Amino acid sequence: MKKSIDISPNLETLFGTRDENLHVLEDGLNINIDLRSDSIELEGAARDVARAQQVFADYDQLQRSGHIFNNGDLNSMLRVLIGDPKATLRGLAEAGRQRSFGRRTVQPKSVNQRRYVEAIENHDMVFGIGPAGTGKTYLAVAMAISALLAKRVNRIILARPAVEAGERLGFLPGTLQDKIDPYLRPLYDALYDMLEPEKVDRYLEKSVIEIAPIAFMRGRTLNDSFVILDEAQNTTSEQMKMFVTRLGFNSKAVITGDVTQIDLPAARRSGLLEAVDVLKKVDGLTFVYFDEGDVVRHHLVQRIIRAYDEHKTRVAEEQMLLLESKSSANGKSNGADNSHPEKSEPGREVDAGE
Repeated sequence: MKKSIDISPNLETLFGTRDENLHVLEDGLNINIDLRSDSIELEGAARDVARAQQVFADYDQLQRSGHIFNNGDLNSMLRVLIGDPKATLRGLAEAGRQRSFGRRTVQPKSVNQRRYVEAIENHDMVFGIGPAGTGKTYLAVAMAISALLAKRVNRIILARPAVEAGERLGFLPGTLQDKIDPYLRPLYDALYDMLEPEKVDRYLEKSVIEIAPIAFMRGRTLNDSFVILDEAQNTTSEQMKMFVTRLGFNSKAVITGDVTQIDLPAARRSGLLEAVDVLKKVDGLTFVYFDEGDVVRHHLVQRIIRAYDEHKTRVAEEQMLLLESKSSANGKSNGADNSHPEKSEPGREVDAGE
């Protein structure tokens, strides 16, 4: 099927640098896009051409309504749209506009990130599990700020397990806050990225935003709060059970972690891994899983994560082959020992009656 679309004013801004957005549409929808002097020719299956046509129509309408796309948001939306046949460009843009994230515009950059944001909106407890750089913590903090600014909650509580990285907390210099701040720095970074520094400092001073190690959660009931537990793979079983039972009325909890980066002693099982087994059938909470395709850091990070995953698989396969070869060798050895049962031990005669 072929379809021709007139080029309206400013429609060319959809094309992207070196037509990268058009290439995303071509590859994702399996169509050909041919640029003419005054029109765009679309060719492909009828359904795919119709979806591409809808993208151009939505973009034109968003432009006319004054919508501004920032920081690669358009490219990210197109990738989400391709991954979800039910999504539309207009729907994605308006969903982002409905949320207030302070001074930042936060837009999901993959299908899993979109599911994560929607899960946080629709559930009281969400587990976000996946590798580094997939936006688990950043999006959770963004949704917390959105809820606070919209007055859906009264405070934000951000917690992390203070796993010691080769140093004992007691031997680090400074006050208790000075000792734990390095473990919580990524949470501070996300806050200062989305809100004005003066506002963050004011919220921290008034305990509207509280950042603390998970141990500080013990014995509390958290009402009207948005609670985030980051680096949850480093919680113990007891800590995780304690945290998930802190949730009070009109509160949300988001638990994030990367099960490939557990820093607990070998004898301790991760509380996050146990929670996946124990809570997977509990109504009212949900799990969202990310993979390297959701990494939104430098493109090199995706390749690094993939390389580590391939290495892990390769090592596991080599260990399995080694175990099989040892088992086979032991079997042959046992067979050789039993091949002459009539042979007597040295210095012992064999009685025919035995």
